[in-house]
Amino acid sequence: MDLGLTEEQELLKNFARDFLTNECTEQLVREMEEDDRGYTDDLWRGMAEQGWMGLITDEEYGGTGMTLLDLCVLLEEFGRALVPGPYIGTVLTGGFVGAIGTDAQKQEICPKVAAGDLVMTFALTEPSARFDSDGIAATAEADGDGYVLNGTKLFIPDAHVADTILVAARAPGSSGDEGVSLFLVPGNAEGVTSTVLKTIAADKQCEVKLENVRVSADALLGEEGNAWPVIEIAKRYWTVAYCAYLVGLAQRDFEISVDYAKERIQFGRPIGSFQAIQHKAADMVTDVDGSRFIMYRAAWAVTEDEPDAALQVSMAKAWCSDATRRVVAHGQQIHGGIGFTKEYIIQLYFRRQKMAELMWGDADHHREKVAELLEI
Repeated sequence: MDLGLTEEQELLKNFARDFLTNECTEQLVREMEEDDRGYTDDLWRGMAEQGWMGLITDEEYGGTGMTLLDLCVLLEEFGRALVPGPYIGTVLTGGFVGAIGTDAQKQEICPKVAAGDLVMTFALTEPSARFDSDGIAATAEADGDGYVLNGTKLFIPDAHVADTILVAARAPGSSGDEGVSLFLVPGNAEGVTSTVLKTIAADKQCEVKLENVRVSADALLGEEGNAWPVIEIAKRYWTVAYCAYLVGLAQRDFEISVDYAKERIQFGRPIGSFQAIQHKAADMVTDVDGSRFIMYRAAWAVTEDEPDAALQVSMAKAWCSDATRRVVAHGQQIHGGIGFTKEYIIQLYFRRQKMAELMWGDADHHREKVAELLEI
């Protein structure tokens, strides 16, 4: 196992950093916090033109056929730039369709995702905020040649702008892992209501209500009633993706904080010369580097379908959640009072860290998963 970046990955990383530095400015990030959609067509199209929308889509459907490892290289840069918009949900949900969809579903969806013509999201979690199969209460009842969906999904990223929402629902009367199915539901289907929630990070998480939503049999993705095993695998991809986002975010927070410590003069000298500040900076870089290693280790395990992939993913999310929270907290403390003002950039990283820390399970959730997998 070699976790060093390949030449192709280095090129992807460097080009992405240059592109996002120019196209995803701090001003844009701030504007998108107040924007109803949360992203701009110009940036979305620009990313599609770079081939990023089809990064993990097979070449036969217009993508580049790269791996989760490659996607994590890109998502690190997204974390640095705090890229707004439905990128992660669209790319990973499109990849999910490419992995288990029918030929017709792949032909219909994957080329549109790769071209940037389709926005997608995955509606798994519900008001119970559980990530296991018992958290699925939404129902999908067979009705003629289709299904009727009812239920509420919560904390669903960018559902308000999604053209297609991948919904996990279960057969009435089923329980546990049995009876769970996946459905491709149009975002504008009759009976679908998406409401943006107010969050600390000003990201666009939504409550999605499904009230007698009728879909055809063609909307079923994968095997009826047997979707939970593939959802478990999909959760690994989403979790590692947010780990990569956290790593990039923490790296940039560290850099901004060190630059500030070099420039801020107190008692006639830069505060970076004080040992207390140096200790914080040392702790920050240790946490960032540790997070990067364990994230790429997990991404490699998932990409290679290693037997311990689930363990590696939960270890990574538990570590990255805690470590990056320490990084942004140190960043706030180094900046002092200015770090807590909305006019200064550092708070953007602090708030988005909290969002990504909680997405797909916080540290406590994944430590419990680690304990279960190790049978302790």
